[in-house]
Amino acid sequence: MRLEKKGAIITGAGNGIGRATALRFAAEGAYVIVADIDLDAAQNVADEITASSGDAFATHVNVTDRSSVNEMVQAALSRYGRIDILVNNAGILRDAQLRKLTEENFDAVIDVNLKGVFNCAQAVAPIMVEQGSGVILNASSVVAAYGNFGQTNYVAAKAGVIGMTKVWARELGRKGIRVNAISPGIIRTRMTEGIPEKILDKLLERVASNRLGEPEEIANAYLWLASDEASYVNGHVLAVDGGTVI
Repeated sequence: MRLEKKGAIITGAGNGIGRATALRFAAEGAYVIVADIDLDAAQNVADEITASSGDAFATHVNVTDRSSVNEMVQAALSRYGRIDILVNNAGILRDAQLRKLTEENFDAVIDVNLKGVFNCAQAVAPIMVEQGSGVILNASSVVAAYGNFGQTNYVAAKAGVIGMTKVWARELGRKGIRVNAISPGIIRTRMTEGIPEKILDKLLERVASNRLGEPEEIANAYLWLASDEASYVNGHVLAVDGGTVI
């Protein structure tokens, strides 16, 4: 098992990519902290893991609220005594063209998708430094590389995540901590369910594999980066996008 007895916090783990990652990590022996703003969804995932003889517990977290993040981290320490992996997966969409994008919706996406990543990483970094080891994995997006119509806020946040990833890799690498990011393409999740078929077809035109990705395919990439197999990978942004950016 590649993550045996590793303590892993996964934010936004109640659905989609987060859920798939929680299940995959648990199958590889990790103790999983299933964190989500929707506690019922998180509990369902934790129950699914324990029903399969894994070890997990659900906790509520609002990544924009530092006290909530600190409570999540303390709960993880109380339960498992260490935090080996953080997957900053929580994210939201509030799409609109520049002329129609409200300040409220701009701030909401930046707060969750960018500042939330900062909040969680800053909360676990001292613990990982004290341990002398750890892995922080951040969710960016393929749109950070090429922009996307109607996503000023989302693209800005995901591009910022890449920048923070590289800074943290430099700062924390000498402490035994690796920091990397995943850049997913168009993945079959609740976020993509609402995309009109015509628009989805247009988006898929630029994907070399000519299909949507599956949450499990992103989870597999997170697993590799979290494992010792990627022990010399630091400050990297791994595109898992079916060849969208070539």
